[in-house]
Amino acid sequence: FGAFGDITATLLPNWKVNADVGSNIITAITQMQGLWMDCTWYSTGMFSCTLKYSVLSLPVYIQAARTTMVLSCILSAFGICITTVGMKCTKLGGDTDSKSHASFAGGICFILAGIFGLVPTSWYTREIISNFLDQTIPESSKHEPGGAVYTGFISAGFLLIAGVIFCTSCFKKQQGAWIYPPQQHHFPSTEQERNAGYNLKDYV
Repeated sequence: FGAFGDITATLLPNWKVNADVGSNIITAITQMQGLWMDCTWYSTGMFSCTLKYSVLSLPVYIQAARTTMVLSCILSAFGICITTVGMKCTKLGGDTDSKSHASFAGGICFILAGIFGLVPTSWYTREIISNFLDQTIPESSKHEPGGAVYTGFISAGFLLIAGVIFCTSCFKKQQGAWIYPPQQHHFPSTEQERNAGYNLKDYV
């Protein structure tokens, strides 16, 4: 869920939605701005989008959001592949120690993906709120956080929870191995004494 939501939030165009403030009557119902395109939904039902081709002309927080969200998607995909190897229900990965190490590595990937997904959404939300509270910006240019921002927050939470679960499960496996060492078969002392008695009797 975290990886799917992360990819969805990266591609959605509604990171920023025009705020319904003031008494201005405009033709468009909704104006949305995303990381890769800006879209407008008109009252006639038409929907038009414009791609953001120039990277250098974008604000710094949008450039950072693009980079970190793409890294988050890549890390979450790596995390899924690695943790699949580390699961007990799969036949990949070899012995228990190898699976434990793979589970830990996948958990680290999920945690990093969650952090990379949480930073841009927080920064983007901060910029939206600061612009909304700025009195010098006209009301027609003010925006509110869109659905993609909330999707990014929820996905980052899922990824962080998944990473913690996989990392702690790895530690539990290792701790169980230390507490319960493999049993070694020894002959009982009584049996050894009995065998020793037989040997002495034979010599007598």
